[in-house]
Amino acid sequence: MQPRDPQERHRAATSLELLFDLCFVVAIASGAGELHHALAHGQVLGPVISYLLVFFAIWWAWMNYTWFASAYDPDDTLHRLQVMVQMGGVLVLAAGVPQAFEQHNFRVVTAGYVIMRLALISQWLRAARCDQARRTTALRYAGGLFFVQLGWIALAFLPTTVWAYLFLVMAPLELLVPVW
Repeated sequence: MQPRDPQERHRAATSLELLFDLCFVVAIASGAGELHHALAHGQVLGPVISYLLVFFAIWWAWMNYTWFASAYDPDDTLHRLQVMVQMGGVLVLAAGVPQAFEQHNFRVVTAGYVIMRLALISQWLRAARCDQARRTTALRYAGGLFFVQLGWIALAFLPTTVWAYLFLVMAPLELLVPVW
């Protein structure tokens, strides 16, 4: 795996990247549909909070992959499999959106998120192995992501009533991974 040339001209998205984005559109549409349904029935605060929690997971996972894809351009079977695992994760997340809105249970959403993140960790570990010049940075990303995923997994064992509060701890940790 070689680092991408930042001066590369005329790079276009690959078919796999477009399919990847489409999977995220499905998840966003699922969240937007649930929010619309709830608002149409006069519910506001709970559904808005659920939407923000779900959207953060979708957006942050997508953003992190785009950072990786901006730094590296592997186009081999292993990379494609890793991306497909991430696409599976976002579809699992999307499947959990109704449960998150209706029951305030984010376990399926969290499982999908963790699937995506574990695949991204494997990509950063591969980058660390292949790119000695950026090895430390790649390992820092992989380690930070792994540490934070342990926190998300721990949420599955806690009562759903505390998840929104713990999200206020976990989300900043996710956002801090790039600066660790």
